[in-house]
Amino acid sequence: MNLRSRAWFDNPANLDMTALYLERTMNYGLTRDELQSGRPIIGIAQSGSDITPCNRHHLALASRVRDGIREAGGIPFEFPVHPIQETCKRPTAALDRNLQYLSLVEILYGYPIDGVVLTTGCDKTTPAQLMAAATVDLPAIVFSGGPMLNGWLNGERMGSGTIVWKAREMLARGDIGESEFTALIASSAPSAGHCNTMGTALTMNSLAEALGMSLPGCAAIPAPHRDRQEMGYRTGKRIVEMVHEDLKPSDVLTRAAFENAIVVNSAIGGSTNAPIHLNAIARHIGVALDNDDWEAIGYEVPLLVNLQPAGEYLGEDYFRAGGVPAVVAELIALGKINPDVRTVNGKSLLENCTDVFANDRDVIRSGDAPLRPRAGFLNLRGNLFDSALMKTSVISDEFRARYLSNPGDPEAFEGRAVVFDGPEDYHARIDDPALELDDDAVLVMRGVGPIGYPGAAEVVNMRPPDYLLKRGIRELPCVGDGRQSGTSGNPSILNASPEAATGGGLALVKTGDRIRIDLGRRSADVLVDDSELARRQEELAGAGGYQIPRSQTPWQEIQRGIVDELANGMVLKPAVEYQRIAHTSGIPRDNH
Repeated sequence: MNLRSRAWFDNPANLDMTALYLERTMNYGLTRDELQSGRPIIGIAQSGSDITPCNRHHLALASRVRDGIREAGGIPFEFPVHPIQETCKRPTAALDRNLQYLSLVEILYGYPIDGVVLTTGCDKTTPAQLMAAATVDLPAIVFSGGPMLNGWLNGERMGSGTIVWKAREMLARGDIGESEFTALIASSAPSAGHCNTMGTALTMNSLAEALGMSLPGCAAIPAPHRDRQEMGYRTGKRIVEMVHEDLKPSDVLTRAAFENAIVVNSAIGGSTNAPIHLNAIARHIGVALDNDDWEAIGYEVPLLVNLQPAGEYLGEDYFRAGGVPAVVAELIALGKINPDVRTVNGKSLLENCTDVFANDRDVIRSGDAPLRPRAGFLNLRGNLFDSALMKTSVISDEFRARYLSNPGDPEAFEGRAVVFDGPEDYHARIDDPALELDDDAVLVMRGVGPIGYPGAAEVVNMRPPDYLLKRGIRELPCVGDGRQSGTSGNPSILNASPEAATGGGLALVKTGDRIRIDLGRRSADVLVDDSELARRQEELAGAGGYQIPRSQTPWQEIQRGIVDELANGMVLKPAVEYQRIAHTSGIPRDNH
């Protein structure tokens, strides 16, 4: 086959440049024979580093990936990608998703790479690398790092991320002190790996497998397990075969594959960040996908996976019960999986997963005994926004009883808006008794979208004030133009698009306004007449529009100038015009 890397290392039409490329690539011990042997060059997109602790073990796992590549006749080229670490990067790691995407596109296109292993784990490393693979369209395969081992405290499972919200409630009630608060949260992260809850990390790696971009069973293997190393070896071998087969992301990432991923997301109780990321991947591969699709395809799918925050268990339990293949087996039995999709092992999801049922029916339920009969997202719209998502799998019995069980107005509620302009405003005022919050309040967080924050931060998971927590009120309705951690169990209305900073209706809401949410009608409105809203809009425009903080770095300013809304995947708008560039743009020009 005509390998792409030959344009660098074996180009008889340009001996000068061939010699230059060979000369420098050989300076650490590779031989000319290797580089000109016709063996494919396989990139390993290394996301592990000290600054990315959830992915750090990829530094060690890469050795098994390299073994597999060599065993299958390839030559591994390991290279670093821009780091993304969810909990330490300020103001938000969401800024880095598109930055990692851009840098990886340049590497895959501009260097002599024939295929690539994408090392994923922490939330945004998975979509960033899949977005880049879609744009370039070289043979690519996802190798997840896997979740941490279960966290435990006093015999109880402690889920990473999820425990933060529970511990904060305990602190507010006086059940624990500050030292116990810190110890409780730290207990939830006992090993290498990403979050062991069904947060965004485990969601996105499960969806990478559901899309067909990783080998069966890859997503759920805990980071420290020997099976993870074996999966690295098998992944390394497989990518070489994929290069010889010319099996590319465009062959796998079809509309049917995205529909399968939406169905799986509902069944696993996946994160509200998933639509942002999958919509982005779809746009970069040229597949139409929007939030209406998420409701139409995913809402009626039952919740099958009993993992925190929607359930009880954690990542190790998910793995032992069978992981993604066992979930897909149930969905196949329910007739929910598109059969005509190819995966990176050359087979379809049906071939990979039929009858691979769970061996623990409490962790992964059967289709006739789900945790919930419907677990997908609702896509709401009204004068507050054109699109915002609500995760129905985490609507608690308490929330449903308080807000959605009025026989005269079923599946709907009204409340008094209490508006916060950013998390600093929220943290400064939420416990102030002067707000006089009760269970009639609807907490509104604005100015936290892709442009407003900037980057769209996970700050919409707002707790009630301490004095309500002490009364046993654990949840208030929340609405925001930012995101919520995938580890949070609050049924917030999230990802509002357009955001306040770009003219969304949240910019016009005032504390004291009445807000009506009607899940049956999929509507969300501020109950203010049109003439008053028009007056507020004119007043806001006269004041220079909704005020946002200045950019603090060049990248913040650059991204703000070209980024799309959350509903549209928060992509860089000019970037989606570049698709399958390894085939449409030809080989890049020589550098000397």
